Amino acid sequence: MLIRYGYELTFNCPQPTMMVCLLDAHRERSQELHYEIPTTTIPTIPTTTYLDIFGNTVRRFMAPPGDLTIMSDAVIKDSGLFDPIELDAGESPVERLPNEALSFLLGSRYCETDKLADIAWRHFGSSPRGWRRVQAICDFVCGHLTFGYEYARATRTAFEAYQERIGVCRDFAHLAVAFCRCLNIPARYANGFLGDIGVPPDPAPMDYNAWFEAFLDGRWFTFDARHNTPRIGRITVARGRDATDIPLVTSFGPHILKTFRVWTDEVDAAALQDLNRRSA
Repeated sequence: MLIRYGYELTFNCPQPTMMVCLLDAHRERSQELHYEIPTTTIPTIPTTTYLDIFGNTVRRFMAPPGDLTIMSDAVIKDSGLFDPIELDAGESPVERLPNEALSFLLGSRYCETDKLADIAWRHFGSSPRGWRRVQAICDFVCGHLTFGYEYARATRTAFEAYQERIGVCRDFAHLAVAFCRCLNIPARYANGFLGDIGVPPDPAPMDYNAWFEAFLDGRWFTFDARHNTPRIGRITVARGRDATDIPLVTSFGPHILKTFRVWTDEVDAAALQDLNRRSA
């Protein structure tokens, strides 16, 4: 399967402003790219990249005064398979977890394990351990929270989402991550591209999506508490402890977001050939 994905964002800055962005597919997918227009800016400015402490590629640049558009377009090969399900995947005792997983057991800015520990054990303490327990968390979060773009609030924490019972995809992910950590299951927050492939099209404008990964049987598995069903064509951009670690854009000065456009669609080989001809 071939998936075309990309973005176009326009910022307006009143003065020269340092910005960093996490917008492109994770470098682990670089070998699967079949077409790519490298990140482009209008007006043209230099940009550089670096790896953060979680292995994500961060783009850094100085936005000039006025409008700046940053964009990219790519086609990636995907397996076309649904997110894997392994019902027998088990939990690892804490003392056997690898060092790199331990930080994903701790509370973080948006995932307050101290406030949610008793709630987590009350709801899921008797659930079958392993995959089924994480799925029970997803089932609960999906049913407990009501999704709506009008409910978006950048400061909402997992505990506040639990209390308010509303949120967007990042709130679903934060609450599920916090519950997993309370139960000694390492969990990390992730975001990326997720198109309407294999599901009815959503009339809402396309956006980046948030989901999470849980560490079971020595590897990370994808879970999605908002959609709560395996999906096709998930393209990870970044992973971290929560949204604090992997914001799409961080601006070290005032700015206005004037344009925000994201696309993720299945394409065929003919469309890929056409893109390659036009870019040649």
